[in-house]
Amino acid sequence: MPCVTSFRSTLSRAARGALAGLLAAFTALAVAELVAGLVRPAAGPVTVVGGAVIDRTPAAVKDFAIRQFGQNDKTVLQLGILAVLALIAVGLGLVALRHRRIGAAGVLLFGVVGAAAALSRPDSAGAGDALPSIAGALAGSLTLWVLATRATPAASSPEDDGDPGAWSRRGFLTAAGVTAVAATSAGVLGRYLSGRQGQGALASRESLVLPAPASPAPAVPAGARLKVPGISAFTTPNRDFYRVDTALTVPKVDAGTWRLRLHGKGVTRPLTYTLDELLARPLIERDITLTCVSNEVGGPYVGTARWLGVPLRDLLGEAGVRPPSGGGTADQLVARSVDGMTLGSPVEDVMDGRDAMLAVGMNGEPLPFDHGFPVRMLVPGLYGYVSACKWIESLELTTFDAYDPYWVKRKWARRAPIKTQARIDTPKPFARPAAGTVTVAGVAWAQHRGITRVEIRVDDGPWQDADLAAQDTVDTWRQWSHRWTATPGGHTITVRATDGTGQVQTERRTRTIPDGASGRHSVFVTVP
Repeated sequence: MPCVTSFRSTLSRAARGALAGLLAAFTALAVAELVAGLVRPAAGPVTVVGGAVIDRTPAAVKDFAIRQFGQNDKTVLQLGILAVLALIAVGLGLVALRHRRIGAAGVLLFGVVGAAAALSRPDSAGAGDALPSIAGALAGSLTLWVLATRATPAASSPEDDGDPGAWSRRGFLTAAGVTAVAATSAGVLGRYLSGRQGQGALASRESLVLPAPASPAPAVPAGARLKVPGISAFTTPNRDFYRVDTALTVPKVDAGTWRLRLHGKGVTRPLTYTLDELLARPLIERDITLTCVSNEVGGPYVGTARWLGVPLRDLLGEAGVRPPSGGGTADQLVARSVDGMTLGSPVEDVMDGRDAMLAVGMNGEPLPFDHGFPVRMLVPGLYGYVSACKWIESLELTTFDAYDPYWVKRKWARRAPIKTQARIDTPKPFARPAAGTVTVAGVAWAQHRGITRVEIRVDDGPWQDADLAAQDTVDTWRQWSHRWTATPGGHTITVRATDGTGQVQTERRTRTIPDGASGRHSVFVTVP
């Protein structure tokens, strides 16, 4: 049985090497988490490496991830990073059984990668951001060296009762257990410290009392909300409002220390505002539908909320800014987030009289952290990637020729007015409604132009007018419904909308890149 014994010995040794590598990686991440909790939570290696991956991912791949995983895309990315690290850790652990220096050096190399990623981030706070990755790598490298030593039978002694591997196994298991406990403790402490750093932001939001608007939102017409089961609610609750951004860790900004800087080309009076100063201004309250440019035809990334905020046109006017049509020298307003994201909006659109604002409230409460607390920007009629900067900290006036914001650098269009779209909410795709009268219903939107008509077609039949709910404003979506006499068999239901300019929604299908998807939504149903 010597071959079987040899095989078992080799397998056991490989398992110890793999476990040593995994524990070294776990220790590295835990220590990095602890140091990040002391330095800056956003500097953790998974966060900075994940951010660097997002920044370098082609736009088409990002769009695919959003389509496939929706708002779980960031979780999938983080799990993917951890899975890759685990595989590499196993490899380094096996290498370290024979070549401890090479294995330990491999762990250190990943620390260098994490540090470089941290320093390359647009929101980097400086050299301190490299500390979590470096500290974690040093701890992981030392751990791998110690565990690889314990996993090697050569460390045994004559007192091991004739079993040349016994002392090695006992020593390895003891060291592995101590490592696991110590790393877990470091990780838990790191999480606690990171959480404490966000306590000021949480407290500032909880204590924030929003003032009454100087210009309240007009009452939503009674007929704007259809009572049709399955149709989207006219106002989207905060918990259900879509979230699409690149932030792996949602910024927790303390409202008490937050500042907004307004500066740049054509600004005669650079200004800096606190949140209290913005809240002391006359605020407007408006119902506005937001749409993400990554929304496929019939997709979920659209929603309506009641927003409270400061009119952007007033702020820009006080700083001496004029639109290009009024002789202004800047045609692009670049908004910068605390996480380094940059979005560019046409100055002409921001100042043409529409309700562009710096929002501080959403559906009657301070902005949720996921949606930009303490202040975010929004401009009705423009896709979010050119207008809806969250966690905003800077507004810079410049030109489209002089500067390309984040998404434009990645081949998305500079200007992106929202396209006319309609969506069927009910019946759902592949539903099996009973024969007879079936209510087909959904929503249509063309922000800042409004919806004047929605039509339904069943199979290749004629277009038929749907019944429109009352219109709230041209900046919100509009519900619609149609009573269809369903007959047995398979049927394709298609919808199209006409906006306030008389433009009928195109049937031409395009991708979301570079300026939003187009085409008509349809669903296939089977009537038994």
